[in-house]
Amino acid sequence: MKYIYILSSLLLFSNYHLNAQVTDVVDNTYKTVVIGTQTWMAENLKTTKYNNGTLIPLVTGENAWSVLESPAYCFYDNNESNKSKYGALYTWYAVAKGNLCPTGWHVPTDAEWTVLSSFLGGEEVAGSKMKSVSGWTDDNSGTNSSGFTGLPGGNRPSFGSFSDINSYSSWWSKSEDDVMYAWNRYLLSSDSGLGRSNFSKGHGFSVRCLKD
Repeated sequence: MKYIYILSSLLLFSNYHLNAQVTDVVDNTYKTVVIGTQTWMAENLKTTKYNNGTLIPLVTGENAWSVLESPAYCFYDNNESNKSKYGALYTWYAVAKGNLCPTGWHVPTDAEWTVLSSFLGGEEVAGSKMKSVSGWTDDNSGTNSSGFTGLPGGNRPSFGSFSDINSYSSWWSKSEDDVMYAWNRYLLSSDSGLGRSNFSKGHGFSVRCLKD
């Protein structure tokens, strides 16, 4: 009985709890997690269609990607075996369509990302609590105490090549900075913080969805 009481107390005072799964329009399923007042996907988005069934353009060529000013997705290194673990990489133009996430979910705004980092103690320390405990190179500080399970899925810069798998992960917000740039959040393998920056909308970044 004492053991059950202690276990119940630990669950009650933990920062998060796992929630039901959600399924996208092409039948990918995602674990979800409640962190504070927000419910997040605990995995990166993998969909190849918008939630109305319309196909998102797949762009594999480096030159074609480098001139994009439109919605597109790819998998890291154009290798679909990276899909299950890391999800897809999307341009911000795909995010801007407004229906990338499953119905009832959305790409978080810059302010909603800030709600998450604030709940986890601020940008300087939130990253460690969001990072998976394995899969990162260098000096990984990840504890995943939030349940966010951030994996180092790399990115596809706007010049078209792929980079930084195993050491970097970045997620779009749906908030623009200006006509050319939009806000993102990122994790680095050797850093305990959650970074914030603005990048060209043609970059390929991961997407996490937030429940409406």
